[in-house]
Amino acid sequence: MENCGGEEYLFKIVVIGDSAVGKSNLLSRYARNEFNPNSKATIGVEFQTQVMEIDGKEVKAQIWDTAGQERFRAVTSAYYRGAVGALIVYDISRRLTFDNVARWLEELKMHADSNVVKMLVGNKSDLEHIREVPVEDGRKLAESEGLFFIETSALDNTNVMPAFQIVVREIYNNVSKKMLNSDSYKSELSLNRVKIMDGEDPPKTKYSCC
Repeated sequence: MENCGGEEYLFKIVVIGDSAVGKSNLLSRYARNEFNPNSKATIGVEFQTQVMEIDGKEVKAQIWDTAGQERFRAVTSAYYRGAVGALIVYDISRRLTFDNVARWLEELKMHADSNVVKMLVGNKSDLEHIREVPVEDGRKLAESEGLFFIETSALDNTNVMPAFQIVVREIYNNVSKKMLNSDSYKSELSLNRVKIMDGEDPPKTKYSCC
């Protein structure tokens, strides 16, 4: 995670979960509004960068799509480092992908910072007619693990944008709180307050959190 010049933020977010739960299509729908019904399994890691504006600041989300297959997990584990957000994706029509969420959460704990913002995503909500994971099961797991929760469909573009935006905004809020609580920030606020009282314009300061 970087903050350049106080006006631009770069957050690394990983999308994890079993193979064929729709991680790549979620990302392509979010980044390019595209859906490929014939998308092939991701080999290794791919990423897309999206830009949002929050509180007048440019926020870039660098979203990493990690391969779900077992044989690539040793390769992708290094890419957890530096991640400040994660979407853990399962397929609502395949119970096993939901049962494996616990394993993905454990891997996240092993390789990423404990303060990572986590969103549990039940994808393929368009497959309601063959649903194997009730909404309530996803909600209960999210509550017990302290995760955000949402159901999405990359196919019909249901909740895809909110899934990513909620994570990015929460990361931004966390970073903003850290900056507000830092001693250097407080001292500069104090300095600015004194100068305002003296009739001077406060200096235009820029803050970096890296």
